[in-house]
Amino acid sequence: MENCVKLAVVGKISIAAQLDDGRRIAVRRHNEEVDRNRHILSKIIDCIKFCGAFELAMRGHDESVSSDNPGIFRGLVDLMASIDQDLREHLKNATVFKGTSKTVQNELLDCMLAVLTERIMDEVKSTEFLAIHADQTTDISTHCQLVLVLRYIDKRKNIQERFFEFIKLPNACAEAIASALLERLQTILPEGQEKKLIAQAYDGATVMRGATGGVQRKVQDIYPHAHYVHCYAHQLNLIMQQATSHIPQISHFFSDLGGFASFFTKSSKRTAVLDEVVAHRLPSASSTRWNFNSLAVNTVYEHKDELVKCFQTIRNTEAEAFDGPTKREAGGYVRMLEDDTFCFFLSLFHKIMPHVDVLYNHLQKKNIDSVYIAGITQAFISRMQTIREAVPSLADDEEYRGPVQEPTPKKRRTLEKTHDTIWHWRYVTPL
Repeated sequence: MENCVKLAVVGKISIAAQLDDGRRIAVRRHNEEVDRNRHILSKIIDCIKFCGAFELAMRGHDESVSSDNPGIFRGLVDLMASIDQDLREHLKNATVFKGTSKTVQNELLDCMLAVLTERIMDEVKSTEFLAIHADQTTDISTHCQLVLVLRYIDKRKNIQERFFEFIKLPNACAEAIASALLERLQTILPEGQEKKLIAQAYDGATVMRGATGGVQRKVQDIYPHAHYVHCYAHQLNLIMQQATSHIPQISHFFSDLGGFASFFTKSSKRTAVLDEVVAHRLPSASSTRWNFNSLAVNTVYEHKDELVKCFQTIRNTEAEAFDGPTKREAGGYVRMLEDDTFCFFLSLFHKIMPHVDVLYNHLQKKNIDSVYIAGITQAFISRMQTIREAVPSLADDEEYRGPVQEPTPKKRRTLEKTHDTIWHWRYVTPL
């Protein structure tokens, strides 16, 4: 029947119409192939987004076909293939593009970043005001880089805080940071929109906040309305610590305090003794979560006697249990916990830190106004004044000092320095 139809119409249909039919068939097949490729690519992108959402490493040590542990990304792709027929056939039969190589992963990440950057730029163009957050950090190879975050109000009147870019820096000086930052701002805010930038937030480092040569001053010379505000991500007790660390004894105290956690995290045997004697883990130190200082102060203060016993246990065990350096460090921590100056500051900051944490929690609430902030700030100042006035009685408190003993000449000089520090903190240091 088909041959009869063709014989009946032979010579009656133009070649152009037949070519059009062939072209339509080719276009349809091409579109079907594109849809299939897009479906496969979307599944691979979903695996990348999953790794990014949960901060999981994409690459494995051995991603070969015979590997028992090819990595999280390859494992997710294999899981997707087990429930998706098209993806399974693609991974099985593809000879040119599979989409799982490290090169494709990096290209997909770059494409995703380009799409997000374009969307952020569109939102920034439509907003009336913009604020920037910036801070220094290092990558896995310890190269210096700058983190840039944009903060603005979108069309729906919602506050958006968007990570924008990692900026590589030749060094961490104010000139290099300001040059890199201004170069990016010229891209984000074209000429004529300098007034849109109303705030810049950095940490308390002199390089960033310097009033004459700091980054904030160099940025404000170009963007006059970009007022400097201390970054809220640097928590309040870090500000308190920096404000008091200009006193050398307090700076040494926080430095010594950070050693307790690192001592036990280096060895499972040390941690086992800590669990057996103290039955309480010390909070580990962190470069980003400064509120751990508050936990460390409270933990060391509340378990001081148990920690002394723990260090003495490590020091007095058999030679095969712990090496010489471990015993020497343990002896140093015993002497530190028995030192009057260290114990005084431990007791002092044990009283201060809870109020700092309470103030920080209040300031982090979203629904606050200026009257509320003024009230809680004044309450905090009043509590600090109460603690300041109680400093002499605190210095004489046997709770931190221990049994009264006649001090040696060297110890008497140490106590005199501590009392000078107390006087300076009470009568000279402003609130």
